[in-house]
Amino acid sequence: MTGSIRQHPIMIGAAAFLALVLVLYTFPVVPETKQAVIVRFGKAERVLNRYNPTKPIGTVGAGLSYRIPLVDDIVWIDKRVQAVDMQPQLVLSTDQRRLMVDAFARYRIVDPLLMYVSSRTEENLNGQLQTILRSEVRNELGKQPFAALLSPERQGIMDDVRTALNIQAAKFGAQILDVRIKKTDLPDGTPLESAFESMRTARLQEARSIRAQGLKQAQIIRAQADADASRTYAASFGKDPQFYDFYRAMQSYQLTFVGNGQDKPADTTIVLSPQNDYLKEFTGRSR
Repeated sequence: MTGSIRQHPIMIGAAAFLALVLVLYTFPVVPETKQAVIVRFGKAERVLNRYNPTKPIGTVGAGLSYRIPLVDDIVWIDKRVQAVDMQPQLVLSTDQRRLMVDAFARYRIVDPLLMYVSSRTEENLNGQLQTILRSEVRNELGKQPFAALLSPERQGIMDDVRTALNIQAAKFGAQILDVRIKKTDLPDGTPLESAFESMRTARLQEARSIRAQGLKQAQIIRAQADADASRTYAASFGKDPQFYDFYRAMQSYQLTFVGNGQDKPADTTIVLSPQNDYLKEFTGRSR
């Protein structure tokens, strides 16, 4: 045996190398982050390390496996969450506003066998999901007014997009986890300027409405306060008529000599006799 090795070292080395390659080919190592579809003569036979939502990645299925050399091929499929980006597209809202929308979706391949049968490769699946995403975003956003796309209601709209997209993605063995809008812009030029002017006009109208409502409420409150004060004064003055005369005289003096606090009193000289009834509160009631 040793003599044979010495006589044919190259052949023995090549045989050992082929044997090693055969062993590695027969017993592949399945990574934790990958699923594997065993394909025999172009037909999918079984799945290795299939995604299981009830178990953490890497707990089962990963590690050493086997296949028949020269008969079985392996198609590797990612087990992790992946993203599909949508190219910005023009969307027309219900109020005839044109918007440039940029969105993306996150998905996971949950049925690798169905994915292989329908799409063959992950690149093909990504392209198919991108087309579906563009269609669903255009359909759902086209049902909404422009204002809804700029408000918190947008999250509910994207949930509807995710639900509709998930129905289509299930046909390819994928599950849509989330759909988000990265950016929503008005096209440059006249549409953008028109939208800004419309928004400015709407805000001005809203401000006028709020001010008018505030003025109305202020008048109501002031009238109610005056009515309450009048009732209080009437109740008080009815108990003391002399105090009522004094209070009314003080009000008259204030308006005549000081002003009402808003308008400056006129620069006028008033000459009155000390015995004038108008000044009786200055002279005393005893006189």
